[in-house]
Amino acid sequence: MNNLTIVMYHYVRDLKNSRYPEIKGLDVSSFKEQIHYMRKYYNFVTMEEVIYSIDNEKTIPDKSILLTFDDAYMDHYSTVFPILDKYDIQGSFYVPSKAITEHTVLDVNKIHFILAAVKDKSKLVNELKKLIKVYQKVYSLQNFDYYYKKLARASVLDTKDVIFIKRLLQVELVENLRIKIINILFEQYVGVSENAFSRELYMNEEQLEHMLRSGQHIGNHGYNHYWWNSLSKEEMSQELDLSINFLKNLGVDMDNWTACYPYGSYDDQSIRMLKERGCKLAVTTERNIATTNKKTRFVMPRIDTNEIFSG
Repeated sequence: MNNLTIVMYHYVRDLKNSRYPEIKGLDVSSFKEQIHYMRKYYNFVTMEEVIYSIDNEKTIPDKSILLTFDDAYMDHYSTVFPILDKYDIQGSFYVPSKAITEHTVLDVNKIHFILAAVKDKSKLVNELKKLIKVYQKVYSLQNFDYYYKKLARASVLDTKDVIFIKRLLQVELVENLRIKIINILFEQYVGVSENAFSRELYMNEEQLEHMLRSGQHIGNHGYNHYWWNSLSKEEMSQELDLSINFLKNLGVDMDNWTACYPYGSYDDQSIRMLKERGCKLAVTTERNIATTNKKTRFVMPRIDTNEIFSG
């Protein structure tokens, strides 16, 4: 059993010259600095080496580090991949496959870009106040003050208004109302068709295949990017089967396929169904150093780069 630092990345881009400089991402200059630092003080390992060490109870080098990238952003192909390829470093890229095959935009990404498009977040809060009033009777909603008091809690990374918006639109409201409100706000403040925005935001299959051929690891991040701990057995089965077929069609080595829980959401059912389908390892969004052993292989924690490497 060894300690393993698994680093979690999302957006990696030239933020200052981006259309959305307020998106919560990592600037490419900082990413390059991190790679320089990690090359000096850590030992990079591949996902396959980690799987082998767990299967065979072998050790991995001290100060081993594994890089993971969620959501298959175009940034990962245009910005991250050339840097990793230059230094012969493997990253593990987790793909929400519906976004690629059907050119949709994940609800969580719509929320990110709505927030990035509106500098004054109180404007969004007031818009949500109006929308809650509009849909209050139809959906038997509480009043706005109830939701704001319940959800608005500042965190280390976000103001209370941002946390309120995220929690209301990601979790609190029923799914069909969340989607309806997200789409209204996305159209109003981002103003780009979903199909066009998706093609700009995410990698395509040819780019994923290129990365795979070059030694990168491509993993499962669900089909619809649902909360896996909220799905019925039938829904979870469909979610996994569709996303597994996507990986097979890409040419992924299905003897060593891995998963990343959407939103970090998992339960006993999702872990059991991953095992039944031959998954070798799954990563969470829980913040900690991982250990390489058979007991923890489906609940591997990660460290968010914005938290430990910033500055």
